[in-house]
Amino acid sequence: MLLLVALRRLRSGIHPREYALGDSAKASPAVTLANRNYMNLLELPVLFYVACLMAYVSGTASGVLLALAWTYVLLRVLHSLVHVSYNKVAHRFVVFVASNLVLTLLWVCLGLQLAAQGKPV
Repeated sequence: MLLLVALRRLRSGIHPREYALGDSAKASPAVTLANRNYMNLLELPVLFYVACLMAYVSGTASGVLLALAWTYVLLRVLHSLVHVSYNKVAHRFVVFVASNLVLTLLWVCLGLQLAAQGKPV
């Protein structure tokens, strides 16, 4: 997504200093959309990264957690594809909600596995 942001910004013909404070009012919707999607990938997915690190470090990574993690990744990729392509909000919303449900389930399963091993949650 970062490469798509860079590519769209370069192709826009807008001087780089216009992006000094983030988005530029001169940017096209395609440029703004790619940038917004990239920013979104730096928000909620941080919880995913932390859960994966916790599972790895604690030795609680299991087939269930792995399946949930890959499902989350696939849903986030699908969300990004919808967002930066045809961007139908209803479709994007369904995928976003599904990814958040999977992320919640990932945390619940991780917590249960940590508790079953007697590790602090």
